[in-house]
Amino acid sequence: MTHIADIMQTAPVIPVIVVDEVEHAVPLARALVAGGLRVLEVTLRTPAALDAIRAMKSVEGAIVGAGTVTNEAELMKAIDAGSEFIVSPGLTEPLGKAAIRERIPFLPGIASAGDIMRGLDLGLTHFKFFPAVTSGGLPALKALAAPFGQCRFCPTGGITLQNAPEWLAFDPVLCVGGSWVSPRGPVDEANVEKLAREAFTLGS
Repeated sequence: MTHIADIMQTAPVIPVIVVDEVEHAVPLARALVAGGLRVLEVTLRTPAALDAIRAMKSVEGAIVGAGTVTNEAELMKAIDAGSEFIVSPGLTEPLGKAAIRERIPFLPGIASAGDIMRGLDLGLTHFKFFPAVTSGGLPALKALAAPFGQCRFCPTGGITLQNAPEWLAFDPVLCVGGSWVSPRGPVDEANVEKLAREAFTLGS
């Protein structure tokens, strides 16, 4: 089984993707992968999301997962659509246990020490720090990470090309999640590939 740690270390930025029209899915995935961003988080925020995941799976090199998964029913729909990993905005015990039972790489959202402890109780050590900027930014994550040396993080929410390097320089951060690399709406493949290439260089 692929571990969430391997997925998080594939590229420095995980695009957080909102797809309104299924026909945008493949061009967007193609451009992101061409730019070096192979891990694609499709948020379940639109009716097109599950079909977009199915479509993106056809793009060679893409590792496609579902984000904004909030309960077990959504988890099962995302897995049925072919998701290779699951991201949630928060962590509940039923969702965590379901993800572990299904043996799918899982990145739950945390914003407090209690959230992290709940995850550790379930055997989870990799978390999304969300919403990163409004939850206190990098100083908050540094304070949170200090007592939990075994944990690794993917800050998401308010991350930009400009502030991403600061987050990525903090050792417990394996990658960041960002929507700036995948603009919503019709896809300008050349532009998306350029944004992806810029983002990919943040890891070097």
